[in-house]
Amino acid sequence: MTSQQVQSLKLALEAGYGILQRGGPSLAAVECAIGILEEGGAFNAGRGAYRQLDGVRRMDASIMEGKGLRAGAVASVEGVVHPITAARLVMEKTDHVLLVGPSATKFARHFKLQRLPPTQARQGLSYDRLLARTSMTGERHGTVGAVALDQAGTVSAGASTGGIERMLPGRVGDTPLIGCGVYADDRAGGVSMTGVGEGIIRLAVAGIVCERLAEGKSPAAAARRILNQLVSRIQGVAGMLVVAPDGRFAIAHVTPRMAAGWWRGTGSPIVKDRWT
Repeated sequence: MTSQQVQSLKLALEAGYGILQRGGPSLAAVECAIGILEEGGAFNAGRGAYRQLDGVRRMDASIMEGKGLRAGAVASVEGVVHPITAARLVMEKTDHVLLVGPSATKFARHFKLQRLPPTQARQGLSYDRLLARTSMTGERHGTVGAVALDQAGTVSAGASTGGIERMLPGRVGDTPLIGCGVYADDRAGGVSMTGVGEGIIRLAVAGIVCERLAEGKSPAAAARRILNQLVSRIQGVAGMLVVAPDGRFAIAHVTPRMAAGWWRGTGSPIVKDRWT
């Protein structure tokens, strides 16, 4: 974990908690925290988003509020710093949950969201060459996410990503899929995922974790159970943030490292890259 990542996480935790401390909604805290990580460029989101194999940045994000099960998401959006804000706008300004591709980009531009410099697609790349490059090993990840519980007892969760390295053009992972990369329900809790989306999608991880929370499992037990299944059944790679309605939380992963943190407003935010 770099010093820039540590600083970005601390800033995100302080800003997000500041909203909660003033009595603000968890949805705003989640959007704010993720927005800071998108802006900073130290993670694979917003300014730091990976490019797909044709050279274009296409980003995904989602956000969900547990009170009314409201949710919004964008996939394969281009040229915006804050896909998480585009996702919230989908939730609040439309009757939809998910917008994708050029139409999602047009939607974000309609609301004058801060733009990134455009990226141009590489010309002359055959699909045989693209497919060969997807089989390379050593992927790095770095999806950003947040979960929060406000003073009214509302849970919210969100995530934003540039995907994984060596993505085929148009690839979409778990992040914008409600119930896979993100889920929030005031009766159960909130979950935000990071990792290789293909495995997370196949087990619908965020939704399953919330089901376990609703059954009375602790955040740590619910997270560990599904992560163990992810590894044993499909050799998946993931980590997660989990919060319960009573304030209990867990940060868990089956990756060597996962840069993350938490804060309750006293002392300094706790930030590290290994969690047991």
